[in-house]
Amino acid sequence: MEDIYSDLLMEKVDLADYKPLPEGSSQYPLEYIETNSIIKLKENEDTIYVGCCDPSNIALLENLRNFHKKRIVFYEIDRNELSGFLGEKLSNLNNRDKKVWTTAAEKLLLDKLANDAPIINLVNSTIIEAIRLGASDIHIECFSSEMVIRYRLDGYLHTVNSLEKENFPAVATRIKIMSNLNIMERRLPQDGRITVHLGDDMVDMRVSIVPIANGESIVLRLFNKKNAPLSLGQLGLSEDNLKLLKKMSGFPNGLVLLTGPTGSGKTTSLNAILQHIKSDTQKIITIEDPIEYVIDGVNQIQTNERIGLTFDSILRRVLRQDPNIIMVGEIRDYQTAELSIRSSLTGHLVFSTLHTKDSLSVITRLKNMGVEPYLISAVLRGSVAQRLVRIICEGCRKKVKPSKNEKELLSRYKLPAGPLFKGEGCKLCRNTGYRGRIGLFEMFMTDNEVEKMIAEGRREAEIRSYLSSNGMKPIIFDGLNKALQGITTISEVERAVSA
Repeated sequence: MEDIYSDLLMEKVDLADYKPLPEGSSQYPLEYIETNSIIKLKENEDTIYVGCCDPSNIALLENLRNFHKKRIVFYEIDRNELSGFLGEKLSNLNNRDKKVWTTAAEKLLLDKLANDAPIINLVNSTIIEAIRLGASDIHIECFSSEMVIRYRLDGYLHTVNSLEKENFPAVATRIKIMSNLNIMERRLPQDGRITVHLGDDMVDMRVSIVPIANGESIVLRLFNKKNAPLSLGQLGLSEDNLKLLKKMSGFPNGLVLLTGPTGSGKTTSLNAILQHIKSDTQKIITIEDPIEYVIDGVNQIQTNERIGLTFDSILRRVLRQDPNIIMVGEIRDYQTAELSIRSSLTGHLVFSTLHTKDSLSVITRLKNMGVEPYLISAVLRGSVAQRLVRIICEGCRKKVKPSKNEKELLSRYKLPAGPLFKGEGCKLCRNTGYRGRIGLFEMFMTDNEVEKMIAEGRREAEIRSYLSSNGMKPIIFDGLNKALQGITTISEVERAVSA
């Protein structure tokens, strides 16, 4: 009985002999019982007795041993008896609860759950409010004295709720159930997904849970599939940059890269490009993680590392689909880089993203991944670096005089010294002075001279000097122009460009 690993033999018992079974908080959740075919039979001060249908599931039994703080004894039970127990429990639920239970791991109708249990209500209302406010992320963290819920709005975190830390385990369990994760696992990071329907909106949430000193940190990233992708004209491109990007998007083959840190709007820009170039005469395939916008006329594939659907494995198959244009969500390693370049060489136009500090750094980044300079020279058509800055709230915007430092900064880039603008704070912007975000851009397109310099392994500084003399402007120049136009502030520009 105690050594379940030696021969996996357990005494078989009847479920009926242990009725009434533990219920409520003393029992495992119904979803967990149904998914893992396991149930708590009884519990006393020093021992828990557990029935399981599959004694060979060592990983599950080990998880339970690690989860419970007391001695645990396993018995084998009949699967039909357990099914009967679950059927009896479900028959006691009303139709609405039954629907929620059967779809909890796949599709949650949040707007129909207003009268459910407090923890379910808390999780649902937290998600609903985040969607309503347009948050990009929800952070739920357990600290030494409290549980804190924060939303990321316009790039900044805002605390929206603080609760007793005793509530955290129940909230974490609820989110794990919704995203089909192991509720017993608290030692290892877990990743999952939730899809919810709220009215006409369908929102995907990417769930990340990692263990921390006082419990776990939970982050839900929100992607509203019903949102239409922005057009190129809505990204905030200057007239010159818009013309250049359209030109790069019109090449019949090659590689165009978008760069910037996480959360800088690269995927939004890529989708705007695809929206601009899609046509009945071209086949476009995307490989994304996750699919943020659904675009009619574009074949979109979502990666799934659990079953081996990685960027590079999908890209190998996609080449057999006879595409004209391929969008790879991110080049993360040599394999994906090599396949993207090979695709570019064989007549495809490939768009992708890299994490680099500016547009020219893509050359060094690809070299560091192991790509030969002559290959980069042969396929690279251009690169776009971008950042996001907050937009001054139109409800409380007013003119201000530039400070001495701001005048010096504008003068350095040969721009007029004001006037500038700022938001005073109002209800519309939650007293932040900002509402919404817009992109700052730096881009270049290769020519024969740039291709030659890349192939020869010339330094970035030399290539930048050549491009600057031919009209390329740094990203801060675009930001300062937007500050002079009253779109954002210089402090926002400095924060974003130095980040």
